[in-house]
Amino acid sequence: MNKLINILILPVIAWGLVALDILLKSWAENNLMGEPGRVIVPGLLGLVYHENSGVAFGLFADAAWGQWAFSGLKILLLAGLAWYYYARVPKVERQWWLRVPIILIVAGGVGNLIDRISLGHVRDMLRFEFMNFPIFNLADVYVVVGCFLLAFVTLFIVKEM
Repeated sequence: MNKLINILILPVIAWGLVALDILLKSWAENNLMGEPGRVIVPGLLGLVYHENSGVAFGLFADAAWGQWAFSGLKILLLAGLAWYYYARVPKVERQWWLRVPIILIVAGGVGNLIDRISLGHVRDMLRFEFMNFPIFNLADVYVVVGCFLLAFVTLFIVKEM
């Protein structure tokens, strides 16, 4: 059963998360481009379309080398994370609490990588209404939540790495 989960179920979940991210980005591009934005939850969350040609929070947006350099770096990081999971983490410890954060991080990385390679920018649409924070997307949420979960799991649950 464990092999079935690793071979079939986990990739389906990861690609489902990527598909959800891409669908939301496409919807935002088709419905929000040129609009000032929409409020979803007053005082909390809104939607506005933004094209991010830089990396995290628009850093290096004007650097011509930035797109390809950071895309290459992201591919290396995703490959390293996959290698770490399959080769270094003891099979006994490969439980759902370790799988979930890694799936989130990989799905978020792949979702943004698809945008960056195919469009030359990442489509963002989520905006906090209560603070001045950069606009972000669902893939960014996956990565941040996955990193926090992975840190928690690594610090408090997994005994030997």
